[in-house]
Amino acid sequence: MSTIKSEQTSTTTPRTLERTETIGGILIAVFAALLAIAELVNNNLEEEMMISHSQFVNYSNWYQSKSIKQSLKESELDYLNALTETGIIPEDKIKNINAKIAQTKGMVLKYEAEKTEILVGSSNVPREHWAQDLDGEMGKIIGINEWEKLTQDYETATKKFDLGKLLFQICIVLGAVCIIIRDNKKLQKNFIILMLAFGAIGILISAYGFILAP
Repeated sequence: MSTIKSEQTSTTTPRTLERTETIGGILIAVFAALLAIAELVNNNLEEEMMISHSQFVNYSNWYQSKSIKQSLKESELDYLNALTETGIIPEDKIKNINAKIAQTKGMVLKYEAEKTEILVGSSNVPREHWAQDLDGEMGKIIGINEWEKLTQDYETATKKFDLGKLLFQICIVLGAVCIIIRDNKKLQKNFIILMLAFGAIGILISAYGFILAP
């Protein structure tokens, strides 16, 4: 009787181990696929983040150039006003100077409006106050603040995907160890449970990163 029981145990255990190894192998394949998907999405997000950062830098430089032009016009305006106040301008030239002052003041206000639109974006400026075109079209400016927010959002999303990728990699390592330790059924099950736990967390974090992406 004991011999029969021993034979049943010896035939069951290898099958159970084989089943556990199969589950581990399947989970490795699943998490490898999830890792590849996360890698692909993360690469796209990083590319978008670099584009947003580049645009942020370009628009910041554009804003600075407008600020310099405005400062020059403000200096010119102060100079013209000072000339007017001194009274040294001949009467026949006063009209021309006043026209120049009005024109310069208009340029100062124009640069200020353009700077505001470049900073906050056309969508945050009333249509009647649009002052800066982009490739000949009005209302197309995406502001510095918007590019900065996009960059930050993409960066946050990529960090979540990086963490998700790390967890998927850990799952693959756990699966490989699970297959190697063939003689310990209990330990194999524990590794599979860890794989599922880390994998579930990785999926949730990656999904959260996808939701955060603009």
